[in-house]
Amino acid sequence: MFLILRRGIAIALLLTTTGCSTLSGWFSLDDEEVNQPAELQKFTEAVRLKKLWSESVGNGQGDGLYRLMPAIQGDQIYAASNEGEIVALQLSSGKRIWRQALDQSVSGGVGVSGDRLFVGTSEGQVLALDAGNGSVLWRQTLRGEVLSAPQSDGRVVVVQTYDGRAQGLDAKTGDLLWTYDSNVPVLTIRGTSTPILRDGNAYVGFANGRVVAFDVEKGTVEWELRVAIAQGRSEIERMVDIDGALEIIGNELYAAGYQGYLVAADVRTGRKLWQQEVSTVSGVSQGFSNVYVSDQDGTVSAYYRNGQGLRWAQSDLSYRAPTKPVPVASYLAFTDFDGVLHLLSQVDGRFVGRDKIGAAARADIISQGNRFFVFTDKGKLIAYEVSAKD
Repeated sequence: MFLILRRGIAIALLLTTTGCSTLSGWFSLDDEEVNQPAELQKFTEAVRLKKLWSESVGNGQGDGLYRLMPAIQGDQIYAASNEGEIVALQLSSGKRIWRQALDQSVSGGVGVSGDRLFVGTSEGQVLALDAGNGSVLWRQTLRGEVLSAPQSDGRVVVVQTYDGRAQGLDAKTGDLLWTYDSNVPVLTIRGTSTPILRDGNAYVGFANGRVVAFDVEKGTVEWELRVAIAQGRSEIERMVDIDGALEIIGNELYAAGYQGYLVAADVRTGRKLWQQEVSTVSGVSQGFSNVYVSDQDGTVSAYYRNGQGLRWAQSDLSYRAPTKPVPVASYLAFTDFDGVLHLLSQVDGRFVGRDKIGAAARADIISQGNRFFVFTDKGKLIAYEVSAKD
């Protein structure tokens, strides 16, 4: 299952027929000349980037195009590698608190709720671990590879698997509570979005371009929202997917999909409030009354949350595959395919900082205040602090 080029962006695809098989090799979709990544332009740095610490976590993302993400709770940060190493570190210093070596390949994680961590494996298992010492509390076997972090509200764990299922498990025992099967298209992007749990509901984006809201305990469908509509003659042209992060703030949910739209909806009813045409695999974030998205052509854009349209667009990173822009203080942080860390102003999208991190990092950056954390594909977890220059 490897990469496919479309207008300069590398997308991993899965071919689904009666069962699941993979597309291997490189494919040219049309006669278009592949766009070359933009050369980085010089600018005057307006921020100070301070590297606080770094720590190695196993083999990082491994070879399966995974996007394992760290998770923060209290004064600790948790991270997992594809080979099964899970660590708890002090947030301020990076000092290791505990380490657990699983005997399985981790493909989805890390989720955290209360005193428990949750990870998923490439063999379709979900594991709950004690957040205090890393010991395994229970294992549940599901059908389908788990490619995003299982999420919990303390009562139920919601897991999405690559075969189009969302499932609810009892957080204390791992017992299966409910299952929802979605219609999986012939071609999908390699990955799944991460469920969001809020106020008794679970919100999940699927490969058919829909977001579905469930009652988290019963698994009953509350509403469905179409984010992308398949169009075109070929299966590749008709491919849609919601592979990146959803965002909820107040009573509004934001979602974006590949060859679809950036959509704002009422989180209570699923009623669409506004939409803008975009194509992204990295999802959305929000801050400064904006909604941020990285388009497949490398443009990073800010849209007004109130639906008034585009606020600004930064196009100097064309075809450099920027990851999801993540708010950090007054800035946006993200990386590109070449292992370069970029910071933009949330106000106008201008470049304010940059650093070379040494390896690509396809996992989303996570942030807390003016600190943020980058987990590279090779397993280096790096903590930064950002501040404005005088």
